[in-house]
Amino acid sequence: MLRKIRLILAIIFFVSVTLLFLDFTGGWHTWMGWMAKIQFLPALLALNVGVVALLVVLTLLFGRIYCSVICPLGVMQDIVSWVGSRRKKGKNRFSYSPAKSGIRYGALALLLVAIAAGAGSLVALIAPYSAYGRIAQNLLAPFYGWGNNLLAYLAERAESYTFYETEVWMRSLPTFIIAIVTCILLFVLAWRNGRTYCNTVCPVGTILGLLSKYALLRPVIDPKKCTSCSLCARKCKASCIDYKNHEIDHSRCVACMDCLETCKHGAISYTRRRERTAVQSSKTEEQNPSRRHFLTGVALLLGTATAKAQEKNVDGGLAVILDKKIPKRTTPLVPPGASSLRNMNRHCTGCQLCVSVCPNGVLRPSSRLETLMQPESSYERGYCRPECTKCSEVCPAGAIRRVSAEEKSAIQIGHAVWVKENCVVLTDGVQCGNCARHCPTGAISMIPSIPDDDFSPLIPMVDTERCIGCGACENLCPARPFSAIYVEGHEAHRII
Repeated sequence: MLRKIRLILAIIFFVSVTLLFLDFTGGWHTWMGWMAKIQFLPALLALNVGVVALLVVLTLLFGRIYCSVICPLGVMQDIVSWVGSRRKKGKNRFSYSPAKSGIRYGALALLLVAIAAGAGSLVALIAPYSAYGRIAQNLLAPFYGWGNNLLAYLAERAESYTFYETEVWMRSLPTFIIAIVTCILLFVLAWRNGRTYCNTVCPVGTILGLLSKYALLRPVIDPKKCTSCSLCARKCKASCIDYKNHEIDHSRCVACMDCLETCKHGAISYTRRRERTAVQSSKTEEQNPSRRHFLTGVALLLGTATAKAQEKNVDGGLAVILDKKIPKRTTPLVPPGASSLRNMNRHCTGCQLCVSVCPNGVLRPSSRLETLMQPESSYERGYCRPECTKCSEVCPAGAIRRVSAEEKSAIQIGHAVWVKENCVVLTDGVQCGNCARHCPTGAISMIPSIPDDDFSPLIPMVDTERCIGCGACENLCPARPFSAIYVEGHEAHRII
């Protein structure tokens, strides 16, 4: 019964979190957005003390339930491992292996250093929730979008508008490649050895593993009933059951309850932990000499431009319209609510949730090495509408703090810069003023190109004190392939 309950909860969490990255309408986030905010590392970076305390208490009571139920990457590995077991002749294919403490604590130390140094892109590479987010957003979301577009096509033929078409495009080639490599590595590890990543590499698993040693409830082997048949060890995907010595490494046990169902003699029960003898305790200390270092590490812890191929679009079958190209910005743009580039770099785990929910195609993962996979704004496909606050609503790590539409309209993330050589007023001799007409803050006005000549062509003048950097002018500028006006980012945002 315990295993069935765990499986039901794991499926609910896994499907719900996956849909957070697939649902482009934003409706699912209204009901299930909290599931992203209870992920351990994002909650820790967001200084969400309540969530972190809840997960700590949950682990101290029931063991690593977080890893087997809440973490989507852990559940994904369980699915791959289960499929691997079904396809192989011998379903009981695992065996006990000692903990690889050097790798575990090394990965944790790397995470600690990355957090202390504000190296968000390095944190993003090893964060389990973020790794799954990249897989879902880059590998699953396109199929979800194509399926939706097929339904929209069929619905339109039936004169129904229940579905609407959405554009499917690659937001960042480097992030896409990282997602593929991560998926392949995890697939191979899970297919062959079950929870190897969780118990050898994942720093969150290492942290919770320390706590789970002292869990109130956990699987326990009764030596009097055990016949040393090894069935439980061969079924354990965490490879943490030493059936010869009737011991379970609870720092690696993810409380999947498979061993309870597997044991034919009732020798394993999920019950209150028993005090070990002095001999057993000293033996464990000898086997785990780095425990003191691990405690120190936990104390310290608790204390891409897009690469989409250029295409040609035809306007009404008459004129060829080139896609816009990304201008070279001296300072990258990050969304309102991020406060500054420094705050974004220190808190963002590159999970891609904000990228997946952006309805205007503005956000995409960075390709810069120092901010790899963290969101940046660019306005080739749309602009950051002042009334939209989607990204600030879904960020679980505090990299983009929640702002209201009113607050967003007063946050300056950058300022517009006019490029004389690209303006169609001067290059083609036509009237325009598109940038001034669509500026939501009235920061752009049209003035004569020749002073004191009111009949000369009108060109834009930008009031940088009023501009908020929304990108409406850049996006709607008719100049191709580079806009005649673009937005330069600010390292620190300010209120105007």
